[in-house]
Amino acid sequence: MEQKTTTRKKRIGFVTSNKMDKTVVVQVERLVTHPLYKKYVRRRNKFKAHDTHNACQVGDRVLIEESRPLSKDKRWVVVEILTKAAI
Repeated sequence: MEQKTTTRKKRIGFVTSNKMDKTVVVQVERLVTHPLYKKYVRRRNKFKAHDTHNACQVGDRVLIEESRPLSKDKRWVVVEILTKAAI
């Protein structure tokens, strides 16, 4: 039997909120070029990600991965904490 390998989207961002149980809000920044002025502009997206062990704190840099829908808004899972926040 063959295994299907799917490429899931991965994003790196910072945790902005961890007030929910087993859920964190991750803000991901990306640079896009303005079509007319050719200047780089920052665009931000916020994703709700599943954190099974409640290990993430505000300010942590995390890697999140796309997953099946876990709730109304949650479609991402925290894969690993890259750097912890400086307190």
